[in-house]
Amino acid sequence: MILIADSGSTKTAWRLLETEGVTAQAHTIGINPYYQNTDEIAQSLKDSLLSQLPGCAPQEIYFYGAGCSAKDKQEIVKAALAEIFPEAEIHVHHDLEAAARALCGNKEGIACILGTGSNTCLYDGEKIVQNMPNLGFILGDEGSGGYMGKLLVQAFLNQELPEDIHHAFMARYNTDRDEIVDHVYRQPYPNRYMASYARFLFDHQQHPYIYQLICQGFTDFFLKTVVKYPAYEKKETHFVGSIAFYFADILRTVAQQHGITVGQILESPITGLSLYHQQKITV
Repeated sequence: MILIADSGSTKTAWRLLETEGVTAQAHTIGINPYYQNTDEIAQSLKDSLLSQLPGCAPQEIYFYGAGCSAKDKQEIVKAALAEIFPEAEIHVHHDLEAAARALCGNKEGIACILGTGSNTCLYDGEKIVQNMPNLGFILGDEGSGGYMGKLLVQAFLNQELPEDIHHAFMARYNTDRDEIVDHVYRQPYPNRYMASYARFLFDHQQHPYIYQLICQGFTDFFLKTVVKYPAYEKKETHFVGSIAFYFADILRTVAQQHGITVGQILESPITGLSLYHQQKITV
């Protein structure tokens, strides 16, 4: 029995696999060791995962997560999982590996994550061979939900939104500078908070101002990451994540403007990961 997980900063998808296929699934909030310690992660799993998978006792766990590229961050998650499943052999990998395996399969390509956060890598069909630095929510994450939210909120606070969009924003959120600053600088998970504004962008994407704001976010993403990979214009670039999925039409348009060939666009890599590990069971 194998338990696999694909986790972003906002949500985590879990699948329990046996030789006959997926036998159970669950969804919990996101896990990110940059924002949570071992105790917080373990408590979150006790509160939400175990009730969805009663009696679950996997022999192996494969956890793919945002913020899990560095060894010390992997150990934070591994320790939390070991507290919940002490008998399991635990493997913690970066979410880029999940994206690359789900998107590229055994072919070369550029794999991109565009969800609450963003990241990219160059994949040779077997392993990640290059990864442009991911600077996180404060210094980077271009093209992500958090980044798009920042662009929108900055425009709101700087009184740059068109009058009709400003009124629509206030009608939905009824917020002000003090509340926003409190969420960003004093409350936990400011990336999730900013990413929550992506729904407003989606609902108003036909407005010229919002359309251009979304284009700006994707343009910043491509210029900071994808175009820096060697011969990027000759490779397929694939995407996974809610922002890529729900803004796919705009994403394709901006990609074309930069000579980027778009391949797959998936909301989540969990199905591809399930197939990947299912093959390992049956070999």
